[in-house]
Amino acid sequence: MGLLSTLIWLPIVGGIAVVLSGRDDASPRPGFPLERWLALGISVLTFLLSIPLYSEFETATAAMQFVERWSWIESFNVEYFLGVDGFSMPLIMLTTFLTPLVVIAGWEVIKKRPAQYFGAFLILEGLMIGVFAALDALLFYVYWEAMLIPMFIIIGVWGGERRVYATLKFFLYTFFGSVFMLIALIYLYLQTGSYSILDFHAAPLTLQQQIPIFLAFLVAFAVKVPMWPVHTWLPDAHVEAPTGGSVILAAVLLKMGGYGFVRFSLPIVPDASHSLDIMMIGLSLVAVVYISFVALVQQDMKKLIAYSSIAHMGFVTLGFFIAWAIFSNTGQTSGIAMGITGGMVQMISHGFISGALFLCVGVMYDRMHSRRIDDYGGVINTMPKFAAFMVFFALANAGLPGTSGFVGEFLVILSSFKANFWYAFLAATTLILGAAYTLWLVKRVIFGAVANERVAALSDINMREFFVLGVLAVFVLGLGLWPAPLVDVMSASVENLVEHIMRQKF
Repeated sequence: MGLLSTLIWLPIVGGIAVVLSGRDDASPRPGFPLERWLALGISVLTFLLSIPLYSEFETATAAMQFVERWSWIESFNVEYFLGVDGFSMPLIMLTTFLTPLVVIAGWEVIKKRPAQYFGAFLILEGLMIGVFAALDALLFYVYWEAMLIPMFIIIGVWGGERRVYATLKFFLYTFFGSVFMLIALIYLYLQTGSYSILDFHAAPLTLQQQIPIFLAFLVAFAVKVPMWPVHTWLPDAHVEAPTGGSVILAAVLLKMGGYGFVRFSLPIVPDASHSLDIMMIGLSLVAVVYISFVALVQQDMKKLIAYSSIAHMGFVTLGFFIAWAIFSNTGQTSGIAMGITGGMVQMISHGFISGALFLCVGVMYDRMHSRRIDDYGGVINTMPKFAAFMVFFALANAGLPGTSGFVGEFLVILSSFKANFWYAFLAATTLILGAAYTLWLVKRVIFGAVANERVAALSDINMREFFVLGVLAVFVLGLGLWPAPLVDVMSASVENLVEHIMRQKF
């Protein structure tokens, strides 16, 4: 079994073992930590095994690496085909890095059905890695759909009071979008005789063929990002999800939509991407500006961060599709790679920052069982260590220079200037609006006098919570000060994508 198969199936099989290690009843279990240690050990082992993906990755080539390829359904030319490049490898590393932190974060919090809880996250981890590693379209679709099941269970079993509504909305939105993607994949199979995504990249398609395919992919990926106006499932899912579910949902699942654009839409249907670039830029700017205003009026901390995620993911799609506007307006390809790189960096950075912010909300919720902003105030007086982390992650979310939140946004805004001043101006407003809703949140929750007796009774973070937040803070700061290790592994794949779409178009 190759490395990628190990990373996919180890957490899936391990997750099943964790589920089987627990009791069948639903009563709280104060002891019996076997499932916790087993889940932690499997998640840490998966992360350690994923390190060679980065350490042995060849940055000078855009070719797929760590390739595994076997026949799966021979009569339909379906293969078990895995591989990674500069787009998928960082997202796999993000997945394996965050899963142990989610296990640690839920160590003492999850008291009811802990085996099923931790097992669901491990199975979800393996399926998410499968999405990023799959190079056969049907295999990709299987992982893409199967991934909904553990997340559906996580929200539906351990979620809030309206968890049933949130899970159904989450499932129906994402499943509906996936049906259109399946239709597009079947059509491409009929055109190429193969389900290989790399064969799809080389398929000679006319503009009339490409536009329906692009729109089919758009429905699936836009729901997952999510883009306006198909974003309404996300705030509900975040509010009702347990803390770990919110972390994985924001940090990894949303990135699958962005990944789909660079793996499918841009290389397979470049002409349609060019023809519809204004629509994509417009939808992205609506997410950046309008959703930021929506975030300003939220009273639930989780909902505010959820809307913030939609706004920040708007930068991702803007960076990916600003390429065509740059070429149309200047006739040059310089700056195109910068936009795509900025979008990718933004995805990784947002994974760290959004995950950290949801963990911060989880820390407060575990103590006060409230997410309402007006229930807090003056937290810095009783939880100074926690307050330091919360303020740091809030500033990173606002794009403070020196943090990872600045790097991706800066690259996208810089590339937007090459396309159109007003694109850049509207995109840059998120720096102001992001600071507005984030600092407004911090002011009301962290600073000021102690608001009430419940806040006065709060205890500061323990060593477990300090470790989880501290690790994320190191990566947010490290990527902000030194983004080269991330940018370098992407550069060859980005340049190859730019050359491919220009060659296909022109």
